Amino acid sequence: MEEMENRLEKLEGDINAKADVCSSGGSVTSFPATLRRDFMNFGIGLIVCIRGEFHFTVSAREYMAVAGETVFIPEGKVFRVISSSEDLEISIIIYKIEPIRDVLGNMVHAVHLYYKMSPDSLYVWKTGDEKAIVDYISLIGQGSLSSEDYFSVYGRKLLLLSLTYRLCTLFQKRYLSGDASNARRTEIFLRLIQFIDRYYMSERGVAFYADKLCLSPKYLSELSKSVCGYTVQELVFKAIIRKCMSYLDGTNMTIQEISEELNFPNPSSFGTFFKKHTGLSPQKYRDRTV
Repeated sequence: MEEMENRLEKLEGDINAKADVCSSGGSVTSFPATLRRDFMNFGIGLIVCIRGEFHFTVSAREYMAVAGETVFIPEGKVFRVISSSEDLEISIIIYKIEPIRDVLGNMVHAVHLYYKMSPDSLYVWKTGDEKAIVDYISLIGQGSLSSEDYFSVYGRKLLLLSLTYRLCTLFQKRYLSGDASNARRTEIFLRLIQFIDRYYMSERGVAFYADKLCLSPKYLSELSKSVCGYTVQELVFKAIIRKCMSYLDGTNMTIQEISEELNFPNPSSFGTFFKKHTGLSPQKYRDRTV
């Protein structure tokens, strides 16, 4: 009981501080006070109902979750718990996408896409994957991490990445099995993201990805722009920039080595590309943390 109370107290503090990751670290038997008031969600929010039931509102509309169901709280939505049963047992996590963007890559667009297009019926849903989600929440919430503990911090990033991919898979199965008129467009976009993440190091032209998807380059870029706000070329460039930053932040590779690894013709063209998209030269970007 004391352990649950400690987890709940830590979760309350993390949510109030808008921490990057707010996890119950296991099951708790009540909600933090913050979630019993109008709470503007600042990340991906998940609540798995392990036992009992609870009633809640999202944007002032009322819903109920029972044992074996998961509540999805989209970013930017106002959530509030209004009642819960005495036998309640839940597991909670709220996490921001930005801190794991370097490992998440273009899949971040899929995450936002699913949350944007999900109808109200997906706020509470029996996914069939509740036990796995609870296990992730427990692992992610274990212990407190120092920003200097590189391997532990990166390990938690990978757990968050794995959880995010699992959620995307669940949403994809649910959404694409429905009658939504834009399901085909969404499927194309998700396949595009997968191809970009696989080939961006060597393939930067729209024609390559269009050919992979048996579409015209113009149609594919227009589709991408309409779905996520970026053209295919912009998505490829974003992937390259993230990889550049990863090399500059996490390795001792020289600028020339990074340039060669990313298939730029020379360090000068790499530097011009990087500065155009970040406002800093590669060396100044690396020196900023020294």
